[in-house]
Amino acid sequence: MSIANIQKTPRHFLPADFTVTSWETLEPYFKDLLDRPLHSLDELEKWLADSSELEAAVSEDACWRQIRMTCDTENKALEEAFTFFVMEIQPKIQPFADQLNRKLVNNEYTKALDQKEYFTYLRSVKKSIDLYREENIPLQADLSVMAQQYGVISGKMSVTIDGKEYTLQQASKFLEHPDRSKREVVYRSIQERRYQDRDQLNDLFTGLVQKRHQVALNAGFANYRDYKFVEMGRFDYTKEDCFAFHDAVKQHVVPLVAQIYKKKKEKLGLDTLRPWDTEAEPAGIEPLHPFSTGEELLEKTISCFKLLRPLFADCLLTMKKMGHLDLESRKGKAPGGYNCPLAESGAPFIFMNAAGQMHDVTTMVHEGGHAIHSFLAHPLRLSAFKEYPMEIAEVASMSMELFSMDYWHSFFNKEEELKRAKEHQLERVITIFPWIAIIDKFQHWVYENPQHTVEERSAKWMEINEEFSTGVLDLSGLEEFRKYGWQRQLHLFEVPFYYIEYGIAQLGAIGMWMQFKENKEQALDNYSNALALGGTRTLPELYQAAGIAFDLGPNRVKTLMDFVAAEMLKL
Repeated sequence: MSIANIQKTPRHFLPADFTVTSWETLEPYFKDLLDRPLHSLDELEKWLADSSELEAAVSEDACWRQIRMTCDTENKALEEAFTFFVMEIQPKIQPFADQLNRKLVNNEYTKALDQKEYFTYLRSVKKSIDLYREENIPLQADLSVMAQQYGVISGKMSVTIDGKEYTLQQASKFLEHPDRSKREVVYRSIQERRYQDRDQLNDLFTGLVQKRHQVALNAGFANYRDYKFVEMGRFDYTKEDCFAFHDAVKQHVVPLVAQIYKKKKEKLGLDTLRPWDTEAEPAGIEPLHPFSTGEELLEKTISCFKLLRPLFADCLLTMKKMGHLDLESRKGKAPGGYNCPLAESGAPFIFMNAAGQMHDVTTMVHEGGHAIHSFLAHPLRLSAFKEYPMEIAEVASMSMELFSMDYWHSFFNKEEELKRAKEHQLERVITIFPWIAIIDKFQHWVYENPQHTVEERSAKWMEINEEFSTGVLDLSGLEEFRKYGWQRQLHLFEVPFYYIEYGIAQLGAIGMWMQFKENKEQALDNYSNALALGGTRTLPELYQAAGIAFDLGPNRVKTLMDFVAAEMLKL
């Protein structure tokens, strides 16, 4: 059976038609697991399989509630269904999850499990036991609901251009317009629209920071950053490694970004480069228009993936058949894009806001890489084995952006356009690093200083931005907008501390691409083999399986940046 003909995990513990409707219907299964005697290794393994099945069913139900809500933020019933799960079901599961974790760790047969296969899982279970505090359950429920408010606030944002209403995602395509004055008007309209909600978003963020800090204190940590590092399972690197990464970006990436901006300024024939110029092309050159509809974007991505490796295309075809895609931007849809793994179905769901831009192609192949990861890890025995660290998850997606470039003629039939698309992609690979470092450094400060004022927050944000500035981009007169620039990063609201993973993984992806340039088939085999391990190995081991080094230091960063710079020169 091809991995793309994915089968829903069969149920042996829950009834086949069981759905999560209330805690009363769910509780007996948790009680069964808790009360069941485990007197042999076989009984323990059967218990683990049943626990995994229950976990998968609950997880998939929660995912569908979130997917439906983000696809239509204006539908109150969908928002209520999600909130019901988060407030009424999730908090009741947590005490059972903790007791089940303890039951596993304390069982005499646990040490007889295959220690290689179970090592990372058991390490994670022990971490959950260490962090569990009953008083954090209501706080965590509140935090889940509060974080979703970001999507609700952002989903309502739109601007009017030439008498027509656009979401901010749709409007951003005008930043590629050849008319500079039009670009500026659109840029300022987008900034002004965000600015209108700055106080609402500031209040929301302040509330999140305070609640998160309390969660950390309850669990015995000095601050939320230290708590979150443990909660996220960052066993293989430290905050000091993050600081080293920030410095490496300043040293080896910012000068490259400055070169890219200087070249852009010359190309456009400008005296000063402004933020509304960075996506533009010289007069007479039309913006890249790789597709018109979500359907066309999908078809072209499938044909691109087929040339790379047919299995990758099959994954997207399966998702299409199952209706697991929502690709086009529209009013009332939450911002952003994601691939949501579905623990029982196996085939994940891709959500994005395509508006016909080059950026959407990158998002689609990126989320497609995540989807392939979901497919490859699905055959693993336990749900927990499929929970892989973000630092490898993003290697899956970012490597796909780079691998697929060789087949982008699926989107562009003119050689000149293809060259521009590749150049755009490589510029993006480099220019994203300072933003990642800024967002990460900002988060460290926010949670080390949880009592900060809104004014202090804005000042610190501006100061950190300055540290990573190239000096080429003229930002004068935009200070008031810039103070709140962090508010457009949904991760700060919804998934705190999840951002440096993109930087770590981008380094990994460039390493994968170096390998791909030397030996395509070997690189794709390594890629697939590493992803098929799910979360059953440590991060350094997963990177090793992919044939790359897990290293955030300045020397490694320099090697990789030199490679990308050399590839850009070839274009």
